[in-house]
Amino acid sequence: MGAESTENTSGLRIVTFNVEPPAYQLVAEWAARHGHELVLVVTAPGRRTSPYDGYREIVAMVPRGQDVLVTTRLRRAAPLIAALAPDLVLSYTFPYRIPPEVTAIPRCGAVNLHPSPLPRYRGPNPARMLYDGEPTLGATLHRIDIDFDTGPILARHERPLPADASPERVVAGWREVLVAALEEGVTRAAAGDPGIPQDDSLASYAAPFTEEERWLNWDDPAALLQRRTTALNLVLPLARATIDGRPYAIHRVCPLAGPPPCAPPGTLLDRTADALIVRAADAAVEVLTTPL
Repeated sequence: MGAESTENTSGLRIVTFNVEPPAYQLVAEWAARHGHELVLVVTAPGRRTSPYDGYREIVAMVPRGQDVLVTTRLRRAAPLIAALAPDLVLSYTFPYRIPPEVTAIPRCGAVNLHPSPLPRYRGPNPARMLYDGEPTLGATLHRIDIDFDTGPILARHERPLPADASPERVVAGWREVLVAALEEGVTRAAAGDPGIPQDDSLASYAAPFTEEERWLNWDDPAALLQRRTTALNLVLPLARATIDGRPYAIHRVCPLAGPPPCAPPGTLLDRTADALIVRAADAAVEVLTTPL
């Protein structure tokens, strides 16, 4: 991807585009560590048919004196962004196409941080790679192109999926690869590296979860049930299952040690004060639930 350089990589003036509060927090903490200035935070309320609530939390999170723009009309925002003379535009979790009027402004270009090893799992639902059973967590920083997630790659990182695919371990592991891709990729962008074009023949699409995919199957192994529950609930609480004839929202699945009980998969084995114990294909699992 070109020779690494630290030239002109400290003290960058950055416009960041985020709609998820953890994404803004990751970018803000990274920028503070490296002496970069977030000259503007751009977020969006979403369309009437698909509103986002995260922008309200972002507005509440930003420090006093931080400029924030809440808009979906990015072309109208181009003169304002140009007046700030940013070195870099950085998008992470921003769901709208950033137009050429904006991406052409910064000295170092415009980049997007995507939570998958591109060109695999392009699209709005990178948690699908976890749901599908991919053995790694990945992240890519790439230059913004006309189509989503297709621009030249500046940095791509992967790490093994934790054996215990609990939400805490998955989020922590994913954060590490995201930060690694961000740090390497911004260094390359600031050095003028154009990036490596993606191989479209290797591309796959991370589609949103279907209604059918949201429902867990107790015939699956315990580790798969844990991984899919974590994937379904990473952004919104989507996981569902039927237990003892009743539908539940599933918040967490934890495999239990020991030989599998002598009962068919899906059997409700026990109740505790906080959880249900259910038979999976190869083990019992502890399940945190809310009745639907």
